[in-house]
Amino acid sequence: MTESLKNKTIKGTLWSTLERFSVQGIQFIVMIIMARLLTPDDYGLIGMLTIFIALSQAFIDSGFSKALIRKLDRSEVDNSTVFYFNIAVGILLYLLLFLSAPLIAKFYNEPILTPLTRAMGLSLIFNSLVVVQRALLTINLDFKTQAKASFVGAIISGIIGIWMAYSNFGVWAIAWQQVSNLAVVTVMLWVLSHWKPIWVYSWKSFHELFGFGSKMLASGLLDTLYKNMYLIVIGKVFKAADLGYYTRAHQFTDFASSNITGIFQRVTYPVLCSIQEDDTRLADVYRRLLKTSAFIIFPLMTGLAAVAKPMILAFLTEKWLFSATLIQILCFSQMWYPVHSINLNLLQVKGRSDLFLRLEIIKKTLGVIMLCITLPLGLIPMCWGMLVNSIIALIINTYYTGKLIHLGFTAQMRDLLPTLVLSITVGAAVFLTVSYLPMEAWLALTVGVIEGILLYAVMAKILRFTEFSELVSLLRRKIN
Repeated sequence: MTESLKNKTIKGTLWSTLERFSVQGIQFIVMIIMARLLTPDDYGLIGMLTIFIALSQAFIDSGFSKALIRKLDRSEVDNSTVFYFNIAVGILLYLLLFLSAPLIAKFYNEPILTPLTRAMGLSLIFNSLVVVQRALLTINLDFKTQAKASFVGAIISGIIGIWMAYSNFGVWAIAWQQVSNLAVVTVMLWVLSHWKPIWVYSWKSFHELFGFGSKMLASGLLDTLYKNMYLIVIGKVFKAADLGYYTRAHQFTDFASSNITGIFQRVTYPVLCSIQEDDTRLADVYRRLLKTSAFIIFPLMTGLAAVAKPMILAFLTEKWLFSATLIQILCFSQMWYPVHSINLNLLQVKGRSDLFLRLEIIKKTLGVIMLCITLPLGLIPMCWGMLVNSIIALIINTYYTGKLIHLGFTAQMRDLLPTLVLSITVGAAVFLTVSYLPMEAWLALTVGVIEGILLYAVMAKILRFTEFSELVSLLRRKIN
């Protein structure tokens, strides 16, 4: 990795990390406060709508965002074409969601979902207005601007959500907190971004971008449907409270896993795109990114699983305790997400959206089979099924990586195994400490976190992990 590319990558990663964790940190605190004021049923109702909003959002992007990032000779005509297309799709999807709201409410037998769907559907229009701005900022690795917009949105929407929850608005507190966040972020990105659309729309540009983006759209829809399939099944088969437990567990694991995944995915994609023609260099950069991501995410997830029970008791009180069991299982499933995303990024970088779509179809088919097997057994077996499917997906994802740059499953596991073993060892030590020493929840959580950080750092230093040395060196440079 050349010095200029390395510096851009480091700077982009730092700002992306700041955006993700400062914003998600605020939202995490807001969620804790609101969860103490609201009930599992309130969050279960929102969970029932998640798939409809998520699928609509996938249509809005239509793969154009990644197509713009990948295209090295993009023009203002390309940017404006994507912008106007997204707005049209956003408005159309909102109208469709508005009209379908009564059917959604009838499906779940929850009348309140009719007005709730129509309110939360407004997020589609806000998102459609900033797809191009986000893509262009990502191309330039300008996560600083995105961090500013997201931070302001999190603060304002958090205040709104907490006030409404405290004022007994119930589920509406969650709905308007989410919608107001997107509204504020949209306004901020329009103010802070230097890009504005021109009055032009090109069908030629549309077809050129859609050639790549259409397959990414299909893959995105498939992935979104699969990820949210559990919300539909749990909401339909089990009680709303069970869906509430699951969504809280998922949010805790997402805070670490999805944020790290999002950071690496946003930064590595434009970086790898810039060197897409040099396979030797691409493989070297790819391998280092993979090892660094695992060095960060593996201990986070094993540590989170270890302190799940005292964390839930300390933050959300005993009424949410069942979520702790789900967290412990989901952590080991989601710890592989950054590895998945970097492998899939490579297929996009090489322009193989056809292979990307093929893999998604295979993986999701296996996932549906796993869901059908575990559904009759209950919620906990369903989570174990997600873990098994995550491992299977990893093997499938790495197959074409091996074909393209000769870095397949065996080679990747050889790189990641030392970090995996160290993370599980440290996680087990923390679990024994917080489980068998008599302590209050807050004290157990504090002791477990400190023990995990110190033990992991000391062992990484003793075992001479290169990733540890690089991260320490990076921190020293930033401090000085």
